[in-house]
Amino acid sequence: MAGSDLATNTIADDVTPVSAVPAADPADAVAHFRALAGVETDCWDVHASLDPSTGRPRGFVLLDVRGAEAYAKGHVPGAMSLPHAEITDDALTAHPPDTLFVVYCNGPHCNGADKGALRLALLGRPVKKMIGGVEGWKDEGFDLVT
Repeated sequence: MAGSDLATNTIADDVTPVSAVPAADPADAVAHFRALAGVETDCWDVHASLDPSTGRPRGFVLLDVRGAEAYAKGHVPGAMSLPHAEITDDALTAHPPDTLFVVYCNGPHCNGADKGALRLALLGRPVKKMIGGVEGWKDEGFDLVT
């Protein structure tokens, strides 16, 4: 590795742990972050997209893909409960094919949102994952509902 001494596992004075691996070409970074924004959203943006008068999401369906018990203990306002294992064409018949779904689970330590997003994508449905999940929602200072 350029700039480091692998034998002593130290980094040269002019190279830091941040700069040891060069940054991507800006065009590659644009492609990467554009793709990431196409599949992820965050708690703040979901909160800002809730209709202030109804508390319902505007422009998407918010799915809590955890189990029913976790949903009952507290969920994001306006979210529907649909555990990821139950996401099927039949479960989505009430929603037109071009409906955008936003999925979430407990948080970064849980892959339920990834599983739910994958199931929706395999069914040909537009989907984004709300990064942070319930824990991110609470970290932002937003309340859950029961």
